[in-house]
Amino acid sequence: MPSQKSVKAALSLIENDKSKVLGVSVGKVANIQPGQYIPKADAQAVPELSFSDLSPEKTYLVVGLDLDAPFPSFGVLGPILHWIQPGFKAEPKEGGGFSLKSTEPFISNWIGPAPPPISAPHRYTFFLYEQPEGLDAKKYAPPGGKEMGNGGRMRYDLDAWAKEIKLGPVLAFNYFNSN
Repeated sequence: MPSQKSVKAALSLIENDKSKVLGVSVGKVANIQPGQYIPKADAQAVPELSFSDLSPEKTYLVVGLDLDAPFPSFGVLGPILHWIQPGFKAEPKEGGGFSLKSTEPFISNWIGPAPPPISAPHRYTFFLYEQPEGLDAKKYAPPGGKEMGNGGRMRYDLDAWAKEIKLGPVLAFNYFNSN
């Protein structure tokens, strides 16, 4: 499976240090805990992100993947790219920590969970990185701000892309299950 190195590193990150869990809220579901189940109908809105340990001077990027397409026991199409959003800035939250807000165009627009009806739940993952200096997001996005088609999403190789754009280590991670 493409992206194994990134996935293993991110899962290990939150297993060993709960302070590295990325704050994810989607639709009416706030403060998602790693592995929490969310029905796909409740997870279609663009996620809102937060994290406690960020710098307002830096820029961040998030990648969202479905690790289990088309079925967890037969992941031949996975991972499926669900989102790449650059340009996140840290905005202080009341009570501490930071909300992540971006006004930049996406590289890959968010698509909510859509596993086949007979599938077991899929894992929808979120990787937070510091955005590399000088990243040309337009180079990787569909032309004219169009939404990305399915062809560019299947068997997405996060490890290869991370190497290409010189992503550093994952800073925070989270995931939910949905079907």
